[in-house]
Amino acid sequence: MGIKQSRFKWLIMVCCFLIVSIPLAGCGLNGATAIPEDGPIEVTATTGMVGDIVKNVGGDRVNVTTLMGPGVDPHLYKASQGDIGKLDKAHMIFYSGLQLEGNMGDILSKLSNEKPVVPVAESIPEEKLKDADDEAYQTDPHVWFDVQLWIEAVKVVEQELSKADPNHQEEYRQRAESYIADLEELDQYAREQIQSIPEKQRVLVTAHDAFEYFGDAYGIEVVGLQGINTASEYGLRDVQRIVNLISERKVKAVFIETSVPKRSIEAVVKGAEQRGHQVEIGGELFSDAMGEEGTEEGTYIGMVRHNVDTIVSALK
Repeated sequence: MGIKQSRFKWLIMVCCFLIVSIPLAGCGLNGATAIPEDGPIEVTATTGMVGDIVKNVGGDRVNVTTLMGPGVDPHLYKASQGDIGKLDKAHMIFYSGLQLEGNMGDILSKLSNEKPVVPVAESIPEEKLKDADDEAYQTDPHVWFDVQLWIEAVKVVEQELSKADPNHQEEYRQRAESYIADLEELDQYAREQIQSIPEKQRVLVTAHDAFEYFGDAYGIEVVGLQGINTASEYGLRDVQRIVNLISERKVKAVFIETSVPKRSIEAVVKGAEQRGHQVEIGGELFSDAMGEEGTEEGTYIGMVRHNVDTIVSALK
């Protein structure tokens, strides 16, 4: 009888352990994926553009931490130990995708086994994406520069927040609709402003090839010194190619970017001067990162408006 009783007690202990362990296994040891009923959902976003969507759709239901701040180049970014801690503590993770955060791919893939890890741009229909002429990329990841495509990313965030937090689904829907209406206005503004530049002067020369979606959407020719990936090197031949173009077509201005060193564009300006063509630096554009938090340029809408206004002012 003693042996039978011991076995019975042992079985009871095992069953109790399993009952307690199963919920823990579903949310990770730190409970990261258990979406809180009352408190805010902790969200970690990779880029400012992605984080801005989550803030607008999530409202006071989310607390958003963004890994890559102003001036940070996501093509070259590597997560620090502190970043990994932020990702681990988050209830949900949103990132751009399409290999933009290439160096973080393994980390994001592993975390997707523990919690929702959402690439907001990868639901955009394939036929709307641009091929990348780069060994590191199959697709050009700079989709946020076509506002209509970025609206698709907003819809993904709404769907994922609603799925994770269904009790607040209606709130997410209303905020997403309001934000999309603002983006529709932004899209129209960009279209009208760029079209106000005389057609022959609609040539946008930048440090790297981040603005192809922008060019296609709003009707301006885009020329980048470097390719899509800022890790790629540019050489004398690349500089000469741009110098020849702006000299022959009498381009008035070229542009630097906040997340790319300006020496490449300065070399173009100097080369044009040596050919007898004066070209100015028309201003600084936001490409792979937004502005400082708390400023207009620290929001997606403010960033796009800044770029549009800077381009029009310099080229018109």
